[in-house]
Amino acid sequence: MITGASSGIGYELARQFAEHGYDLLLAAEDDAIEQAAADLRRDGRTQVTAVRADLATYEGVERVYAAIRESGRDVDAIALNAGRGIGGDFTRDTDLADELNVIDVNVTSTVHLAKRVLPDMVARGAGQVLFTSSIASTMPGTFQAVYNASKSFVQSFAEAVRAELKGTGVSVTALMPGPTDTNFFHRADMDDTRVGAGKKDDPAVVARQGFEALMKDKEKVVAGSVKTKAQGAMSNVLPDRAKAELHRRMAEPGSAEK
Repeated sequence: MITGASSGIGYELARQFAEHGYDLLLAAEDDAIEQAAADLRRDGRTQVTAVRADLATYEGVERVYAAIRESGRDVDAIALNAGRGIGGDFTRDTDLADELNVIDVNVTSTVHLAKRVLPDMVARGAGQVLFTSSIASTMPGTFQAVYNASKSFVQSFAEAVRAELKGTGVSVTALMPGPTDTNFFHRADMDDTRVGAGKKDDPAVVARQGFEALMKDKEKVVAGSVKTKAQGAMSNVLPDRAKAELHRRMAEPGSAEK
């Protein structure tokens, strides 16, 4: 089961699972999820079911869980990957409805679907859970205040649930990408920022590293290029004030032209 699977990291995660013999249930809010499912069916070896649902709503998450139940099959692994961001000055630029939607997709839907799926895994004594967090979870998100805070929640939540599930047979891994070549920055209205316009990691590489970390039962993995991994290591030692200023340089509107 992969959420946010119509493109980007989610689609590449689905490819990883398919290539390793898993049947798939994919969910996303856009109609591209049907094309993604069709593409993944082409080898004829993988059963793929697509569910179009808006995970920002309670009903959308319940629709996804209903599809799981209707399949009559156990969830061996779930990638809670759906997420979105928004850039800009929180106080003066961004819209409240957009910020709340970020929280609903990144935080509320993650908790909601995990609450539905994890008890079934624990009852069976088996299962693997991959939370897509972000390297952004490690730093204050100047000009991405709500997005970074949402990913800090996901990271903390994943690590806490992992600790709670010790000895149950259910493993939890947090995937922490850096800037990745998806439609994330365009959708977040960040094309004119240094990070939005800059070089980004290949989502296929990020997904492969995330899948491998999940299979090895790692607590977390900073995935992507050597540069991204170095940035992750640097975040462990820099004070928050310094990280907030570095984030300003990357995410400030118009910074791509500076």
